[in-house]
Amino acid sequence: MRHVTIAVAVLVAAATAASAGFAASSSHRTYTTPGTQPLRTAMFDPWHLNTPEAFSMTRGAGAQYVRLLVYWSLVAPANPSATFDPTNPTSPGYNWTGIDTRVEEAQAEGLTPILDITGTPSWAYAKAPSDGNGGSPQTAAIRDFAQALATHYDGEGVDAQDVIIPAVNIYEVWNEPNLSLDFGPVNAASYRSVVNAVADSVHAVDSQNLVVAGGLDPFAHKKSKKQKWYSVAPLAFMRSLLCLSKGAHPHTTCSNQIHFDVWSHHPYTFGGAFAKAKVTDDVELGDLPRMRNLLQAAVKLNRVVSDNPVQFWVSEFSWDTKPPRSGAAPVSLAARWTAESLYQAWRSGVSLFAWFGLEDQPGSSQYKNGLYFHAASLENARAKPVFTAFRFPFVAYLKKKSVTIWGRDATSTKVRVTLQLRHGKSGKWRTVAYDMANSNGIFRATVKLKATKKDWLRAVAPGSGKSLAFSLTVPKDPNIGPWGK
Repeated sequence: MRHVTIAVAVLVAAATAASAGFAASSSHRTYTTPGTQPLRTAMFDPWHLNTPEAFSMTRGAGAQYVRLLVYWSLVAPANPSATFDPTNPTSPGYNWTGIDTRVEEAQAEGLTPILDITGTPSWAYAKAPSDGNGGSPQTAAIRDFAQALATHYDGEGVDAQDVIIPAVNIYEVWNEPNLSLDFGPVNAASYRSVVNAVADSVHAVDSQNLVVAGGLDPFAHKKSKKQKWYSVAPLAFMRSLLCLSKGAHPHTTCSNQIHFDVWSHHPYTFGGAFAKAKVTDDVELGDLPRMRNLLQAAVKLNRVVSDNPVQFWVSEFSWDTKPPRSGAAPVSLAARWTAESLYQAWRSGVSLFAWFGLEDQPGSSQYKNGLYFHAASLENARAKPVFTAFRFPFVAYLKKKSVTIWGRDATSTKVRVTLQLRHGKSGKWRTVAYDMANSNGIFRATVKLKATKKDWLRAVAPGSGKSLAFSLTVPKDPNIGPWGK
């Protein structure tokens, strides 16, 4: 990590100096980006996010949030005593040590935790696990646990060493509830009851707490004799959950409401960042506007109850790379797709985007989706080009007599971004324009510029360094999926 930190510092210093040098020139036009919604980034990695170094690397990747799984079955007692009070976080039997440590380490690095509740204790099932089904929790039991969880992290309690337990304000309800392996049998009405139970408790502790629902698997899978598990297409599951009909102008189909503040999705995609699903009601990156429209219809028809404007998030996404995985997207293409994925999500109304995988998993694991290649230790891990694309995303597309650009600087603050052009793969970079990012670090413009498909553009900003070079030649998107062909 020392080497990464030094390298980033050198890049930042160089970018700052370069920006200062360019400031003397007045021959280039400065564009100004008006206010927009933000694009905050997050990290989700159930294997590596358990050490201070991992959280430091996450912050170094520009992330502001971190999604942490809270295994209810590990926090709660395996066999509750007769005196156990599941609503009281100090009741004997609860063990918060593991999750407390991760929350404290994340916050020490300036990261905001998103606590995702999962893992039903054996005594709290409404439907027990079976072949292909992960089971589902009792509504009353998860309501009690959510009260204990939110109370534990209300910022007023102290641990055994009289240290104040940090406050947490974001709680996600389960992972991929449209997938039977996670929430089975899949039933939108049952999941609605679970979400409402969690929301009732979490909001009762603090009305400003946020409840995240959804986190859906993007694909429908049918059950078969060989494959016992299954999943329901996300838009079909969503319509059932929100009591909405099909069609461009949905109407209500039942009187039930659901209480949440954020809707999230996992839009894993085949064929590049703008590709759309080939199966009706599946939702890949290119289909995010359809999901956003359905969410907005639900809000307008009062199917969703929230005291805040309802947000739209991507709480899990990534691309495997080659190397190390044969059949995955080459590292350079995966890097381009990463920047484009952030752009596509943002323009679809997404305000938070979580990457799945800080470091590649070793051996034969399918998860070669990290921002870093696998190494014997995290401090020796080498960053992929995807790291830079995630930290400082930048895209550029050739138009007639102009180039449209979009990006978000790594600091997510208002800075002047220098836009540079290079002819060919080995030409010299020259400044062609500037863009004042808005207060969320978003910059976009249609730059009047004589350019060709052989040209490349990049962005340079104080505190961010240099983005990856982005080719104005649009590559053919092979039908490569998030985990390879």
